[in-house]
Amino acid sequence: MTIGRSECGVQYAVRRSSSAVGYCALSIRCGTRDEAGYENGMRDRNGYHSGIAHFVEHTLFKGTAKRKASAISSCLDRLGGELNAYTTKEEIVIHATVLKEDLHKAASLLFELVTCPVFPEDEVATEKGVVIDEINSYKDSPSEEVYDRFEELLFEGHPLSGPILGTVASVKKIGRAELVRFVREKFRPENMAFTVVADIPEDRMERSVNRLVTRYFGGSGTGSSDSPAFADRSGRIPGGHCQLRSCGVKAHHFDIVQNRRNHQVNCVIGAAAPSLYDDNRLAAVLLSNMLGGPASNSILNSILREKNGWVYGVECSYTQYSDTGIMAICLGCERENLDKCLRTIEREVEKLKSAPVSGRRLRAAKKQLLGQLAISGDNGETQCLSMGKSLLSYGRILTQEESRDLIESVTPAQLQDVACSVFGSGRLSRLIFT
Repeated sequence: MTIGRSECGVQYAVRRSSSAVGYCALSIRCGTRDEAGYENGMRDRNGYHSGIAHFVEHTLFKGTAKRKASAISSCLDRLGGELNAYTTKEEIVIHATVLKEDLHKAASLLFELVTCPVFPEDEVATEKGVVIDEINSYKDSPSEEVYDRFEELLFEGHPLSGPILGTVASVKKIGRAELVRFVREKFRPENMAFTVVADIPEDRMERSVNRLVTRYFGGSGTGSSDSPAFADRSGRIPGGHCQLRSCGVKAHHFDIVQNRRNHQVNCVIGAAAPSLYDDNRLAAVLLSNMLGGPASNSILNSILREKNGWVYGVECSYTQYSDTGIMAICLGCERENLDKCLRTIEREVEKLKSAPVSGRRLRAAKKQLLGQLAISGDNGETQCLSMGKSLLSYGRILTQEESRDLIESVTPAQLQDVACSVFGSGRLSRLIFT
């Protein structure tokens, strides 16, 4: 793998694969938490939550200075390829999958989309309807809605509390001027990472990447004031620096039951957890996987689902942000099973807090996690997206050996400490939709 930084500041990583398929992704360090100031008069009880980052992601595809929306949508389709994007609380990511011989076309399209979008008024109006339908569809998915609401309550008053999609009212207020300004001020090359996984010599790919970056951003890191890539940006960590954000994140405590008249009860129990830059991050990953990972032998899956059949599904998720994290146990069950599920969760969490796990059990948990990571990472698209996240977060990409060593270094005492810290007395919050 070859890693570097262009003269204008775009980080890049290229990895050779053995597949006929090539993958490329452009990751941009701006997301839902960066929306303050783009609300266009829309303010809810928690601050400014416009949903503009997600709306920008949608409307980037609706026309550039060189192509209309129809030309963009068919550009890779006619090659048998795919073009996609997603928004998180901290990133916007645009990515493409094509045959390796068409990789340059896909990469050029990604850079074109972020450097010269035009946001036609008619396309913006049409896309508002699409996004509003997406927001309304959450009403039919209480398991997703309850988690979003939980995170909103946990980080209330902080930019991380905002829903990624925004609200119906806020999306209606987004105008072309806000979209243009968001891209101009947030899409800076020093906040971007371009990653490639393909069966092409890495030195050749690296030269191609640098030519593309120079073509779309120029060769200097100073830029021009009217370029969409350059503008003043403060309060975010510089690329490649592992440091906490300057703004603090206060996690709130609550225990709320809301009557939604659903046929199933949906519940989230959780608390703030280690951040991307916390030394206990890997211990938290391991703890979450042991407690409620995807395998049927995870603690809560084996008891609540496999043994007793009280739930269709239960999981413990761990999400890392730059200055905090969130660990949450999510489940859906029939009303008569809720109390039994809650008591079981409390009992199993208490076991992890009260005593270190045995060395044998920890070795088995590490083996399982390493296997899961290896299998999920044996996919070019997963590799490409993960590389972009790592570059934006750490300015480097860990080798498989480094990742393994970090996981293997977790001790029973460290795992217990994280369990006590995350699930400690007075820290857990709960939200139940009935």
